[in-house]
Amino acid sequence: MKRNMSALTTALLISSSSLIVLGQEKTLNRSQLPPAVEKTVQTQSQGATIKRFITERENGKTVYEAEMIVKGHTKDIQIAKDGTLNEIEEEVSMDSLPLEVQTALRTKAAGAVITKVESLTRQGSVVAYEASTLKGSQRGEIQVGPTGKQLAHPE
Repeated sequence: MKRNMSALTTALLISSSSLIVLGQEKTLNRSQLPPAVEKTVQTQSQGATIKRFITERENGKTVYEAEMIVKGHTKDIQIAKDGTLNEIEEEVSMDSLPLEVQTALRTKAAGAVITKVESLTRQGSVVAYEASTLKGSQRGEIQVGPTGKQLAHPE
């Protein structure tokens, strides 16, 4: 019985570590991007400094991300293998947000300091705002919808 439990434990550990490896990001050079992805990067990165490219599997599909700096703020884009722009995460100032979004983020922060706010855009529309928080040494992330309401399905 002990031997079977030991074998089961080993199998579970191997399975778990395999899942972790599958979800990992891989850094790429620009020359490794598929042509359709490169074309979208060219369009989206005009005037930007590109920090890095990564690829990963998300929901069973390979996606590519370009992390960049545009006019002093961060902008990350996620692109499907066929060149479709899936998502844009772009740093925004808290002051630029609608008052109801600012209020909702501060309420959800529950006393934590908001260190960065990003808009999440899909198919040309802002679908959420995400804020990075810091309370003591504890980092966190909160999210609200584009009108400040709680999201039905947090991203």
